[in-house]
Amino acid sequence: MKYIRFFSDISIEQVAEVGGKNASLGEMYQTLASSGVNVPNGFATTSKAYWLFIEHNNLTDPIYNALDNLDISDITALTTTGANIRQLIMHGTVPEELRDQITLAYKKLEQEYGHNVDVAVRSSATAEDLPNASFAGQQETYLNISGIDSVLLACKRVLASLFTDRAIAYRVHQGFSHREVALSIGIQKMIRSDMGSSGVMFTIDTESGFRDVVFITSAYGLGENIVQGKVNPDEFYIHKPTLEKDFRPVIKRQLGDKAIKMIYTGDSLAGISTKNVRVKREQREQFSISDDDALELAQYAITIEKHYSSRAGHFQPMDIEWAKDGVNNKLYILQARPETVHAGKDITIQETYSLKSSGEIILSGKSIGNKIASGKTRVILEAAQMDELEDGEILVTDITDPDWEPVMKRAAAIITNRGGRTCHAAIIARELGIPAVVGCEQATHTLSSNQSVTVSCAEGDTGFIYDGILDFDKTINNLVLKGTPQTKMMLNVGNPESAFTAAQFPCAGVGLARLEFIISSTIKIHPMAILKHGSLPMDEQNRIDSICAGYADPQHFYINRLAEGVGTIAAAFYPRPVIVRMSDFKSNEYASLIGGSHFEPEEENPMIGFRGAGRYSSDKFNEAFKMECKAIKQVRETMGLDNVSIMLPFVRTIKEATSTLDIMVKQGLQRGKNGLKIYLMCEIPANALLADDFLKYFDGFSIGSNDLTQLTLGVDRDSGTIKGFDERNPAVLQLMKLAIDACHRQNKYIGICGQAPSDYPEITRWLVQNKISSISLNLDSLLEMTQVVLDMEADLSTQTSA
Repeated sequence: MKYIRFFSDISIEQVAEVGGKNASLGEMYQTLASSGVNVPNGFATTSKAYWLFIEHNNLTDPIYNALDNLDISDITALTTTGANIRQLIMHGTVPEELRDQITLAYKKLEQEYGHNVDVAVRSSATAEDLPNASFAGQQETYLNISGIDSVLLACKRVLASLFTDRAIAYRVHQGFSHREVALSIGIQKMIRSDMGSSGVMFTIDTESGFRDVVFITSAYGLGENIVQGKVNPDEFYIHKPTLEKDFRPVIKRQLGDKAIKMIYTGDSLAGISTKNVRVKREQREQFSISDDDALELAQYAITIEKHYSSRAGHFQPMDIEWAKDGVNNKLYILQARPETVHAGKDITIQETYSLKSSGEIILSGKSIGNKIASGKTRVILEAAQMDELEDGEILVTDITDPDWEPVMKRAAAIITNRGGRTCHAAIIARELGIPAVVGCEQATHTLSSNQSVTVSCAEGDTGFIYDGILDFDKTINNLVLKGTPQTKMMLNVGNPESAFTAAQFPCAGVGLARLEFIISSTIKIHPMAILKHGSLPMDEQNRIDSICAGYADPQHFYINRLAEGVGTIAAAFYPRPVIVRMSDFKSNEYASLIGGSHFEPEEENPMIGFRGAGRYSSDKFNEAFKMECKAIKQVRETMGLDNVSIMLPFVRTIKEATSTLDIMVKQGLQRGKNGLKIYLMCEIPANALLADDFLKYFDGFSIGSNDLTQLTLGVDRDSGTIKGFDERNPAVLQLMKLAIDACHRQNKYIGICGQAPSDYPEITRWLVQNKISSISLNLDSLLEMTQVVLDMEADLSTQTSA
């Protein structure tokens, strides 16, 4: 009987014969090579080979009788039973017929790749990589195995790993019968990523389920460290639609710590064939792959996703492992499996969580999921102590691995020192539907057991651990509306980290994307401190250098980070329009940035001081504004996100307008060129009073009702003393009507992006009655105000017909 199949003889239809992992490898090796997807060759043992081994060694009754009587909630019994079964298998012998076939197949690989070819010996269970259960990391993989004796020993160890404690418990939790699950062994040519890089990528955003990006993690060395959560990897997001139009849409980069890497040892025996070593600091401060690598990997990911979606007959996001060979510098795909968390979700139902109050932030890391949980912590430093975790406690540990799975379902949330978004703790947290904050670095040192904390993953990519029990709200939103209003309902988006989630709500685009949040939260450095870096005190220079690590120089960092923030928002809503407001910090806000105190004046009232367009042509800020222009140009032309329009804030005079537009033209941002639209933020009474004059230079207005109110009524909106004044005042309404009417006369865009329509339904109704083009709202008021608009439009239609 034939117990071996090479990848060239395997398709995705043969999961029952060679398991999910090997079936997928065969499918890609056979069908995607012609599309440029590189998959290393190899072969698999069949499920019949597994049963042959079990029967040859008379193990059926000893194994399955023991499992039939096992209570997996009894951790001690689980550990003892698993160890006994694994020992029985390791003491067994490989049947001669199977041994001969493995030997012959290995010799064929030697003919292709050389004598004593180094291989990975992987597990592939017949219940693995299914759409409803990943089985990720349940069985073992052995890397850098060479020589047939080492291969055969590794094969026995892989067979034994079908009965690790975690694998036994996982099958029970997922409802799979032990007697119906067999194990196939995959033997695949190694890629020398020990001398290069490796990682994991998903064809969706792992947290929001947003479909239009490829999310890539990368670190130096063999990939086990990323999967096991032992390193904090680099991260890249690539936008699929514009990549397929031949642009270079790297919309986000995040430098990881990458403190260690796994490399070959001088021994090819399973268990001692690899080791971890420290990574030099200069390497840690560089990205482990280039933009070219990330874009090529994303192309592979899109090809794989399209193929598997076609085979499945529906959209099928994928979880893919990859490696870069340090010898030939080529990229390879090592595994691909269906993504199991978001694939089956109803995308029309959205859960949102929000804190009702704030508190002291103790720690932060990478957020997994979008939920909030609170409770008592349980700090566990060793896996041997994991059964100390009680139901509803928050697990705090260094990292987790599959051995932890029998107890992880008890946790209300998970906090780890190490790991990225594709580490084991992150995968299990998503499967369990609980929040996790990974890569906190000092969690086990900062937190202690029985400490009351709140874990929030509802604030974007960054997860926060707050001191104490904080109240929070949970809202379930139905994103299917009863109709689409004629008035375009748009969103105000400041935080790129929340853009993928916000984009899934029913809206026409982004009416206001602010640069200030990107600058203050992800750049943190004053733009003039970037430009005059060498003139700063040495401690500030060193601090800036540390933040800018991974980029060619501080200017490249500033421009690229700004482009990434804007690009993330634009990609999330693409091809819907995104209106980006150029920077509008006040002098006191700019002064709080790193290095800012050297470049900002002290003003009595910054709210009406050195801000907005008044800065752009000033000698004190002109070069900084040019960096903003370069970032926007990069988003539109390099990333291909031409849905981005520009809005200029706080333009006091026509001269300020024309001076700013002249600077932008010289930076390659010319109104009308390549479809670029430039709007004015109508927030000064002069803008409304001279609307026809200002509109000669712009494609329309977006009303900034907050500043328009304060400047009309002489009220400082930063003051806590003067209250009771808002946009409903007749004088403010009159100015807004002047702006709306002027735009109608000139057939130009007129929207509103101030706070008023988010707060006051009567303002929303007034705007609809006056035929405003669009209303831009905060996310928490979008659905409610959309219904207000639908009702108002229906009333107006009834009045007209009557």
